[in-house]
Amino acid sequence: MQIVEASSHASLDGYVMRDAPMPHAGPGQILVKVAVCGVSYVDALVALGRYQVKPPLPHIPGSEIAGTVAEVGAGVTGFAIGDRVLAQTTKGFAEYALCPAAAARPLPAAIGDATAVALPLNYLTALHGLRDRARLVAGERLLVFGAAGGVGAAAVQIGRLLGAEVIGVASTPEKQAAALHFGAHAVIDREPEGWRDRLKALAPGGIDVVYDPATGGLFETAFRSLRWGGRHLVIGFASGNIPALPANLPLLKGAGLLGVDVRQFLQTYGTAQGSAYLDEIIGWAAAGAFVPPVGRILAFADFGAALTLALSGDSIGKTVLRIA
Repeated sequence: MQIVEASSHASLDGYVMRDAPMPHAGPGQILVKVAVCGVSYVDALVALGRYQVKPPLPHIPGSEIAGTVAEVGAGVTGFAIGDRVLAQTTKGFAEYALCPAAAARPLPAAIGDATAVALPLNYLTALHGLRDRARLVAGERLLVFGAAGGVGAAAVQIGRLLGAEVIGVASTPEKQAAALHFGAHAVIDREPEGWRDRLKALAPGGIDVVYDPATGGLFETAFRSLRWGGRHLVIGFASGNIPALPANLPLLKGAGLLGVDVRQFLQTYGTAQGSAYLDEIIGWAAAGAFVPPVGRILAFADFGAALTLALSGDSIGKTVLRIA
């Protein structure tokens, strides 16, 4: 079978496609014939060794796959050869990938493969962040940075499902139109000059929750725009910066600065909680409650372009690599 692998984190150019032996499902595992693999900003960071935890070398990128079950390991119930599944793995850029059966969910016919891989990390992060960390309630006002990207669009859609009034932040007219299409009630640019005044015009009483995958140049301004008791969720640092916040602001606002790391959430509370949340998300998507945005779908041979696109943050929706 074909895999994509690198023996160094130095550059995305170091990743090459090569032949590898076929893996086989061990106890508690399933082997998936991969149809597609999602490609995220985090996948690109991990591939470059820039994420919080560096993967061992050699490294095969890819963590979200959809495909069909090719083998079922000992002790596994609930899956049969030929079943369509959505799974989380550590070696998704491959024609076949192993994953724990507990990290796989059945895929309903209503959800296509490319749509499916837009769901796990983006929507789990949004649901955990908004429900568990922010305690978002219906009627509150939610500001979402990067509202046209995969991470932000998930927050826009989950926020609406939870009953929030959603304002999306996006950099260009095209991305602002996409954010409205994904479900934002209103949009705002991210030009710093006069930004807070423009936000006040959209949200005269302030913001209850900020969902921030970027933590860029508007980080402090967004925090200052919170209502009393507001919550600012730090999802990541897509801007490339790690800004500081004056310690008196949370006191003056009675506000919270809260980190959201879905991987630590899953490690702390176990795969059962994550599976329950993912089943809820899959159910919503299958029922048409929202349509996960899919951006470019690239051929397996274009894996380098897929990683580069994901790293750039320029894609509208999820970047997807079609393996088969």
